[in-house]
Amino acid sequence: MDPALDTWDFSSPLISLWINRFYIYLGFAFGFSLWICFQIVIRKQNKNLQEKTTPKASQDLMTNGYIFRPKKEVFVSGVKIFYGSQTGTAKGFATILAEALSSLDLPVAVINLKDYDPDDCLVEEVTSKNVCAFLVATYTDGQPPESAEWFCKWLEEAANDFRFGKTYLKGMRYAVFGLGNSVYVSHFNKVGKNVDKWLWMLGAHRVMTRGEGDGNVVKSKHGSIEADFTAWKAKFISRLQALRKGERKRCRGNCKKGKCESNQRSSEAMEPGSHAQEELHHGDAEEEEPFGSTSEEESDTEDHQSQNSVIDVEDLGKMMDHVKKEKREKELQEGETSVIRSTVKSEASERRAMITPALREALTKQGYQLIGSHSGVKLCRWTKSMLRGRGGCYKHTFYGIESHRCMETTPSLACANKCVFCWRHHTNPVGTEWRWKMDQPEMILKEAIENHQNMIKQFKGVPGVKGERFEEGMTVKHCALSLVGEPIMYPEINKFLKLLHECKISSFLVTNAQFPAEIRDLKPVTQLYVSVDASTKDSLKKIDRPLFKDFWQRFLDSLKALAAKQQRTVYRLTLVKAWNVDELQAYAELVSLGNPDFIEVKGVTYCGESSASSLTMANVPWHEEVVRFVCELVDLIPDYEVACEHEHSNCLLIAHKKFKIGGEWWTWIDYSRFQELIQEYEDSGGSKTFSAKDYMAKTPHWALFGANERGFDPKDTRYQRKNKSKDISGC
Repeated sequence: MDPALDTWDFSSPLISLWINRFYIYLGFAFGFSLWICFQIVIRKQNKNLQEKTTPKASQDLMTNGYIFRPKKEVFVSGVKIFYGSQTGTAKGFATILAEALSSLDLPVAVINLKDYDPDDCLVEEVTSKNVCAFLVATYTDGQPPESAEWFCKWLEEAANDFRFGKTYLKGMRYAVFGLGNSVYVSHFNKVGKNVDKWLWMLGAHRVMTRGEGDGNVVKSKHGSIEADFTAWKAKFISRLQALRKGERKRCRGNCKKGKCESNQRSSEAMEPGSHAQEELHHGDAEEEEPFGSTSEEESDTEDHQSQNSVIDVEDLGKMMDHVKKEKREKELQEGETSVIRSTVKSEASERRAMITPALREALTKQGYQLIGSHSGVKLCRWTKSMLRGRGGCYKHTFYGIESHRCMETTPSLACANKCVFCWRHHTNPVGTEWRWKMDQPEMILKEAIENHQNMIKQFKGVPGVKGERFEEGMTVKHCALSLVGEPIMYPEINKFLKLLHECKISSFLVTNAQFPAEIRDLKPVTQLYVSVDASTKDSLKKIDRPLFKDFWQRFLDSLKALAAKQQRTVYRLTLVKAWNVDELQAYAELVSLGNPDFIEVKGVTYCGESSASSLTMANVPWHEEVVRFVCELVDLIPDYEVACEHEHSNCLLIAHKKFKIGGEWWTWIDYSRFQELIQEYEDSGGSKTFSAKDYMAKTPHWALFGANERGFDPKDTRYQRKNKSKDISGC
């Protein structure tokens, strides 16, 4: 066999493949192309199927078949609590709110509006995703507290300045809680309302209805301003939790089962420009409302109408009839409800006691022995001093009161003023009329004496207490109705005074000159005081901060009513340096109006730092300054002279010259004679009257103005002074 032929036979298939390699390549290419086309068709079918089953939110996040989890969107990044406070209540509420929010694991900042610059910082809240809570109090005449004055002024100007526009704070979220007292009807919570209004006018978004705390326990929605805040705080926290989930409107229960729009929105991750986001903005626009609070019923009606915005013309008549019927039923139901509520509220207000549990706790800490539902008694420091032989109060020097036998009490803790120098730091309630549960005068007097005696008993065996004075102190001889509040407000004040006199207890009643009718109707007392804290309308408003709108006319009418009294009458002037010491001529005119028997001029007593008042030691006049004021005032009232002085109390007594007989002063009181005269008055049914001079007594030399003792009883060991160097005896 030929070797070449054998080789050709063996390799002929390979040569054939080589010769036809082009066709083979073409076949492979065709098959590969078919496979690619097949894969494309399958993937397209899968994609179409996936588009039908996968939500749009997931499609947008899908790339090359892989789903990437985005970073969780933050709806609330933190809470800022702003407060403007005068007495510290708003500041305390801000602290409480911050502590309550700590459980939500959110950054919380408490900011004093005094330290906040809205011009630079407020616009930052538009993009910060913070929720801002404003806790602001309303102060005198509806003005903001000092710490919030600049913030409120800036906010008001910005809201009314066209250069800022209505979208300046668009994106900022806020809530407001106002603190006020509904006794001041004309400006109740005015600051809170204004802050709410101005923020809204600048485009900020209110996340919940404004809260209003009421310091008037009678009309407070929840019984006290603290309870009002607690209720608002709970709603705020609940709303904040919803906002953290992305909910922008509260679900009112009208959604179909399993299709709550709020929950759907919170679960979707929405991008700007998406359909869901557009709906959300539309919802915000619907929710945004004017600054006044609206009811949920109105919102429900709006939601219902928006859901059924397309109405068939044929159904329009039926729909209107249905709406009218619902409206009539609603008005009828609301009418019945309002009657029931007003009845319940009326009954509740009649039963409500003046002393609330919180007030009882506060006054008890201050040493008060509370009586019934509106009265109290407290041991005066001068009572303690005289028990130990260390001198009596200025009433002992001026009128002969035995301080260790004097009971300081009141049948009404409520007052119609909020004086800047209030000794009690405004812990007592305020009001312009009696609207509380009333206790009987017999019970008040009985428990007042018992409580006073129990407090005296605590001094038995105390070092320095004189046995004789301790025994005398167990028998009450004088009653100073000047503890706190306005005793003349008590409806049974005349009966209470009669009971005092029957017990042979003298009566010293102090009123703040806001109840002229009650002064006119008042039966004789041992001595009737009227507080004359200022001589002009503006200064009286600034110092006493009265509740009555017609406070000045009431003040003048009270002085006129005082002039008609036949018993001893007194003006009590409290000098506040830099406030009312330069009104001499005006004071002189008031003296001629009321023609009092005596004028007590006393420097204001500084009772320590209080957020309820801006007074400092700089407002307390020196004794020499009080003396100078008195001497200058006497020069303007020729019928009066300076009679007595009590240097320790920084107090002087100006007396009418009719009490200076034979060159000697008779400012003291013959208490036994007064009891005889008041008994004759009662026996005669009020026909037998008597005058102030009928029960006067001679003033001892040591009590006179200019005496070396400076008003200190020489029998009291503490004030036995020798060779006193300072001499201010002359005017």
